[in-house]
Amino acid sequence: MEFTPQQAATLAEIMLWRRDVRHFLTDPVPEDVLERLRLAMDHAPSVGNARPWRIIRVESPDLREAVRAEFTRCNQNAATTYEGEQAVAYAKLKLAGLDAAPVQLAVFTETDPEAGHRLGRATMELTLQQSTAMAIYALWLAARAENLGVGAVSILEPKVVEQLFNVPAHWEFSAYLCIGKPAFTDDTPLLHRAEWQRNEETIWQTR
Repeated sequence: MEFTPQQAATLAEIMLWRRDVRHFLTDPVPEDVLERLRLAMDHAPSVGNARPWRIIRVESPDLREAVRAEFTRCNQNAATTYEGEQAVAYAKLKLAGLDAAPVQLAVFTETDPEAGHRLGRATMELTLQQSTAMAIYALWLAARAENLGVGAVSILEPKVVEQLFNVPAHWEFSAYLCIGKPAFTDDTPLLHRAEWQRNEETIWQTR
């Protein structure tokens, strides 16, 4: 299938407006929309077609509170690594949408899936995590096309999260995603807008 320039322009616009959202409305996300996001992950590429991503939809208030508590602990520890003006700036950053996001997903990677028969990963085991990352990005863009925002919470200790969810030993924590209606729209990344770190151009070399 060949796509039109208009379709290419639409994709470029979706990618431009893909933001790491931290400020959410509490409006529920319809189940049919969530099903479309799941289907978007179905179409993601993966090494050896192993499809190693494993998703847990977090509905339990106790689990959500445990994740928030772990984020708070890790965030407080991270804050101590900064000094002076940078410490003040860090304290002002909103780094998670755990307080309001109506949909929260814990994403894990199966580290030794039978599927794929180890094709393509004998020398690069990292390709399993890379496959999960591509599935997450597929969901991310699909969510934006549904006028939803996604935020990844990375200030969490992976082993603690694995214990919280009591996952199998061969499931490795990859991401904790918050999904919902953004409280506001902005095509400028939060950290760029807060002057923590500007968006820089991709380093692209020819050799």
